[in-house]
Amino acid sequence: MEGEPVNVNEFQELARQALPKMYYDFFSGGAEDQHTLKENVEAFRRITFRPRILVDVSRINLSTTVLGYKISAPIMVAPSSMHKLAHPEGEIATARAAAASNTIMVLSSMSSCTIEEVASSCNAIRFFQLYVYKNRDVAAQLVQRAERNGYKAIVLTVDAPMLGRREADIKNKMIVPPLKNIEGLVSTEVDNDEGSILEGFAKGALDASLCWRDIGWLRSITNLPILIKGVLTREDAIKATEVGVAGIVVSNHGARQLDYTPATITVLEEQFKTRHVVHAVGGKVPVFLDGGVRRGTDVFKALALGAQAILIGRPVVYGLAAKGEYGVRKVIHMLKDELELTMALSGCPSVKDITRSHLRTEHEKIHSML
Repeated sequence: MEGEPVNVNEFQELARQALPKMYYDFFSGGAEDQHTLKENVEAFRRITFRPRILVDVSRINLSTTVLGYKISAPIMVAPSSMHKLAHPEGEIATARAAAASNTIMVLSSMSSCTIEEVASSCNAIRFFQLYVYKNRDVAAQLVQRAERNGYKAIVLTVDAPMLGRREADIKNKMIVPPLKNIEGLVSTEVDNDEGSILEGFAKGALDASLCWRDIGWLRSITNLPILIKGVLTREDAIKATEVGVAGIVVSNHGARQLDYTPATITVLEEQFKTRHVVHAVGGKVPVFLDGGVRRGTDVFKALALGAQAILIGRPVVYGLAAKGEYGVRKVIHMLKDELELTMALSGCPSVKDITRSHLRTEHEKIHSML
């Protein structure tokens, strides 16, 4: 590939060239047949626009707020693990890029850099993603450290009672590098000659008994707002509002857990209105989305279907692997530029002007042919 990338997708090939095969496969791969991995991207392409004309779009305002914090655009950095496998500076480079872009980074509890190192690297609004381990004291310590170091919310991952079957990692016998946040708290020593050492670690460490009543336990040990990440159904969206979470993230874990789950963008609005997540939440809490976002047009589509903001995972890692902090900044900047153009061409001067009426979904196309 010659010259600078001109879109986010082109960073993936640069990352493939830069990374050892084991690490590239780890970041890029999905579960089993990788059906959902492909669908996360493809489902966006089946949604088309209904642009409005003769609207004053001489000034476009991308800014929005998340839990009361103003950010430059509705594009946040999703939690993803082990950034030092992508670049020597790891999550510190990612955090600085997010801060320079005036957006929120969600730090993974399985990061290569510690909660404290990332907090001291730059001044910015950050959230902390949490896995709950079999030893609940570990989770409690992580939450307390995040709160002490100025993180503004806890993002609880709820779709990983055990690790999905990631066959590339099994073939590559994916290792577990040092996970500094849990060093000395959870053993990463795993004897697993048959496949992914990472899978063996997760099986031994993650708490598969985590359930709805544990949200109350988590609320009891922190004053921070709690978002839950991994919601894919109307039923669970309703449950989430009932237990008092501050927001939900529609996510299938980047298609890395259960294959043949729906693409996340389709979950925002299913064919029957009473079944979709946004309708179920009814405005009680904000809805966010991750999975498959590769273009500013994708961001627009998610907002039009009811998301308050989106989170990007793989594109950030690909940018980091290709060009370090600059690469991450470039990825975010590209998506912002594309979103601004999409808004202008659709007749939306601000994100508040983006509505459901600006889209035509696959279900509507089918219905119009009946």
